[in-house]
Amino acid sequence: MTGHTWTLLIILAAAIAALITLINSRLRFHPFVALMTVSIGVALAAGLPAEKIADSLESGAGSILGNVGVTLAFGAMLGRLLSASGATDKIARLIVDRASTRSLPWYMAGAAFVIGIPMFFEIGLIVLLPLIFSVAQRLQSTHKVKGSPYVYLATPAIAALSTLHGMVAPHPGPLVAVEGLHANLGITILIGLACAIPTIIIAGPVYGRWIAPRLDVRPDPELIAKFTGNDPTADKAPQAPGGNKVRTGWALTAVLVPVVLMLLRTIAELLYGESSPVRHVLTFTGEPVVAMLAGFLFALFALGYRSDLAPDEIRSSLTDSLKAVAGILLIIAGGGAFNQVLEDSGIGKAVEAAASGLNINVLLLGWLLALLLSFSTGSATVGIVAATGILAPLAENGGSLHTALLVVAIGAGSIGLNYVNHAGFWLVKESFGMTLGQATKSHTMIQTIVSVCGLLMALLISAVA
Repeated sequence: MTGHTWTLLIILAAAIAALITLINSRLRFHPFVALMTVSIGVALAAGLPAEKIADSLESGAGSILGNVGVTLAFGAMLGRLLSASGATDKIARLIVDRASTRSLPWYMAGAAFVIGIPMFFEIGLIVLLPLIFSVAQRLQSTHKVKGSPYVYLATPAIAALSTLHGMVAPHPGPLVAVEGLHANLGITILIGLACAIPTIIIAGPVYGRWIAPRLDVRPDPELIAKFTGNDPTADKAPQAPGGNKVRTGWALTAVLVPVVLMLLRTIAELLYGESSPVRHVLTFTGEPVVAMLAGFLFALFALGYRSDLAPDEIRSSLTDSLKAVAGILLIIAGGGAFNQVLEDSGIGKAVEAAASGLNINVLLLGWLLALLLSFSTGSATVGIVAATGILAPLAENGGSLHTALLVVAIGAGSIGLNYVNHAGFWLVKESFGMTLGQATKSHTMIQTIVSVCGLLMALLISAVA
């Protein structure tokens, strides 16, 4: 490597250190502001002409928002619509209500898996809390579960939601990595699901059965009453506003429409020639933005307007859902700007040159970068977008399968070591009335197990493929 290459690598290391410092120091920069500030500093230090810096920032932010931002917005509205109409409650109860005590964690993981496809981790957990609390109350009264029934049921829910959030598109993190690494979306979804299922089993029902007897967790009775109804002994949580009119089949279909459309696109690209009308149609409908729009419109007419919700209530709820993801959209935009500056300044090629001389697996490198960045900044999204920008040059010559595995590895890395600087940690801790130690043994350990298992699954598929 030349002296200039070493200089660019030093600039990259300094940029990562500056990013971590700005977000975690007393200044407490918002990640979007930190990413934009560091991007300008990198551009200047790397010698990018001043007149080109603004273009790099704008093209990087605009490109990622155009491809991912609109899809994310539709995903947020779809998730809110499913929740407000009572569809998620229908799905969860369909899966859980007939389960035995021993099989309940497996059914809870299944409910969280289905609900987690269109929902962020925090939103999905809040949606599931009434179900977890009401079922845990029943288990507590029967004394059939050793230890805390709340941990017994929450562990598989947390495992499933976090796994999907980090490793499976169309969640924003994996979608950003798919776009940044130019991965095949359909193949990435299939690989993500293949890695996710065994990961959820190990981090969810298996770990939950081991950790539940070792933690004496009892949520605040007032919080339980809030989520399950005024009567603390009630067996069932109150129905969502439109729950009575929502059919379970329609609810399941609404969740699966976007994913199925994206997968059909990949199948069409494998089976049909470029001139095939079928391929043209399925390629169009399988574009993430089109697939998410189709899923949202289906849910709007099949669930929203058929529920007890008035049109004005639906529109207000959808508006609130967009407010909730505004911060994530800005972080994604900042990540796009940062990645574009790395490319335009030549740092991307410097990383490629350095990596070619290292005897380290790219999947492991991607996982480690995302893990450290996520842990340091308190944002899984920052971990994914920054790691994607750094490793993008290494994925350009990779095959579709290898690139998809890299997306999964980066996403898995962003989940691990979820601790006190992550919002999800505090949501779990306060919702279940845990001490700091209990939240560490449950939430942090669950997410770290998910992270390690996700990496191991990606490495295993890479080795046998």
